[in-house]
Amino acid sequence: MANVKPIYHYLTAHFFKLCLLPLIALVATKASRLTQEDFQNIWFHLQHNLLTLTILFAVLTFMSTVYFLTRPRPVYLVDYSCHLPPPHQKVTVQKIRDNIKKNLEINPSLRPLGGDSSLDFFYRVLERSGLGEETYIPDALHSVPPIQTMAAAREETEQVIFDAIDNLLANTKVHTREIGIIILNSSTFNPTPSLSAMVVNKYKLRSSIKSINLGGMGCSAGVIAIDLAKDLLQVHKNTYALVVSTENISRNAYGGDNKSMIVANCLFRLGGAAILLSNKSEDRIRSKYKLLHTVRTHTGADDRSFRCVQQEDDENGKTGISLTKDITSVAGRTITKNIATLGPLVLPVSEKLLFFKTYIHKKYFDDKIKHYVPDFKRAIDHFCIHPGGRALIDELEKNLGLSPVDVEPSRSTLHRFGNTSSSSIWYELAYTEAKGRMKKGNKAWQIALGSGFKCNSAVWVALRNVNPSVNSPWEHCIDKYPVKLDL
Repeated sequence: MANVKPIYHYLTAHFFKLCLLPLIALVATKASRLTQEDFQNIWFHLQHNLLTLTILFAVLTFMSTVYFLTRPRPVYLVDYSCHLPPPHQKVTVQKIRDNIKKNLEINPSLRPLGGDSSLDFFYRVLERSGLGEETYIPDALHSVPPIQTMAAAREETEQVIFDAIDNLLANTKVHTREIGIIILNSSTFNPTPSLSAMVVNKYKLRSSIKSINLGGMGCSAGVIAIDLAKDLLQVHKNTYALVVSTENISRNAYGGDNKSMIVANCLFRLGGAAILLSNKSEDRIRSKYKLLHTVRTHTGADDRSFRCVQQEDDENGKTGISLTKDITSVAGRTITKNIATLGPLVLPVSEKLLFFKTYIHKKYFDDKIKHYVPDFKRAIDHFCIHPGGRALIDELEKNLGLSPVDVEPSRSTLHRFGNTSSSSIWYELAYTEAKGRMKKGNKAWQIALGSGFKCNSAVWVALRNVNPSVNSPWEHCIDKYPVKLDL
């Protein structure tokens, strides 16, 4: 039985080719028997049906023209860059402990993490989070006491965004005046003027730039920005779209004792990414990937989904991101809906038939049998699962039937950089490239989750064997990974 399924998948995948072979053989046999007289008769017939041939040719020409004018423009990912913070911004568990202790010594009334029970809870979550000893936090949070001013938040955001864009422009050699679209997403830090306006000012982008700033959309906003850029690139010809994904933690670190808000402090770290997309046909040669699909799922109509991740004040008036106990079930339901939409777009016919067979059997014959979980590894080569926490990665690994190698980019990113929000999926893609695993024709699936509640997916295909870009965030540490965690 172990050999039956591979044979089934092979026959299903090559069904039309296998059916075509006898037809080609039949046509070849017939053609080999044609005589010179047969060819003369065919030519005579064509000469007396010029009007029919002319009409047929005109129809084919018209249909071809309509097809080429109306087909979606391909969207190419020329390159992307992930911010690598300077070494002095690294933070260890011991450093966090020391800073908390110093803060309490300076002003015991602050008690940034409440009483001993809240403090113990924080340390337990931190130690089991899957984060390593080399993640980063901004200078403002290294300070004692922490600096949570607008100026500190701007400094953090400028450092992350400008470094990522500078490196991207240096690698692609694209002049800023060639960029026609700028989309920037930052969920919790949205000053005026906007962050996208800040980029326009810094790089002197042209006055006709299509500038969009996305806020409040959580960790899944990176894929939302890509989807929006894809739509804009269908309208605006021969241009580049610059997408920037980041999050600010200087101003949003929680200093209270509400346990549902403390978890975010354990997971979120400093990071960001800049991505350059193009719809220019000549950019295909130098681009890394082509965008195949984007699928967005929003379950915010349900109250539990809407409230499971929410920014609010605690009972003492301190602002933080609250994570309710419903988040696990909400995430599972939203992911299932997203996969149900994406599956028909990417899965081979063999997997669709197996799913349909199980669905019919369950609906009409035996409702106790389990739903068939499609084998996405038959359609996807690399998985970039949002590193929202160790438990989330474990759950998706189990439900999608993935192997430890499949979720290695997610676990390694969580360990090395933490949860950098919407930019995390780009650190994961960079990990796959740094390991030398991304080959021409490979497909990569980015899965992002965010408040609302949303699950968004993007599927890319590699246009060549992809090597890591200059100044990859993994270039100095890739040989250390994967690491084995004893949790």
